[in-house]
Amino acid sequence: MTTYGILLFDTAEELDFAGPWEVFTTSAALRDGADTAILLAERPGPVRCANGMRVLPDHTLDDHPPLDVLLVPGGSGAREAEPHNPRVTGWLADRAARAQWVVGVCTGAFLLHAAGPARGRRVATHWQYEAALAARGDVTVVSDARYVVDDRLLTSQGVSAGIDSALWLVGRLHGRDHARAVRRELQYDPAPPYLADEPLAG
Repeated sequence: MTTYGILLFDTAEELDFAGPWEVFTTSAALRDGADTAILLAERPGPVRCANGMRVLPDHTLDDHPPLDVLLVPGGSGAREAEPHNPRVTGWLADRAARAQWVVGVCTGAFLLHAAGPARGRRVATHWQYEAALAARGDVTVVSDARYVVDDRLLTSQGVSAGIDSALWLVGRLHGRDHARAVRRELQYDPAPPYLADEPLAG
C-alpha cells in the first residue's frame, strides 16, 4: 500500500497538486484501492489556492497517517510565505526524513529548500524562478529537464510538469506497465501539445 500526502497552503497553484492527485488516485483505482491519497494543511479549514479554488484538506499536520510519498506544490505561498513558517518547515523536514519519496512541483522546490530536503540537491522548478532559486545557494537548478530525480527527491518544472513526474513516480513504485495504464486512463498524450500550432488546412 502506498499513501500519498499532498501539502496544501494558501496560494498553492491548483494544477501543481490537482494533476498529481489525478495520477495518484487513478493509480490507486487501477490497483483496486490498494493505495490512498490525502490532502494535508496546517489548519483544518478551507485553503484558498492561487487561482481562487477553495479546497478542504483531509487532515492537518498533526493528525495524518504515515506518508510514503510527500508532495509539495508551488505557488506564491511556496516561494514567499511558507518558507518563513517554522511550523510547516519543521513538519516538512521531519516527514521528509521518514517518507519513501519527497516530490516538489514547480516552485514547491523553494519550500523544500527552506525546509532542508532540497539542500545540496539537483532540482527542477518553474523556468521563471530558476535564477531566484539558484541564488538561495546550496542547490543545483537543472533547466533542461522536465523533472529531476536526486536520490529520494523528485522535482519538476512548472505546473503541468507535475503530471509527468507523478507518472514517473507511479511507474517507479508499481511498474512501467502500470504507469502506462494510468496514462491511458487519463488519456494523457500531449503530442502535439497545442493543436492551434498546426498549419491551417487549405
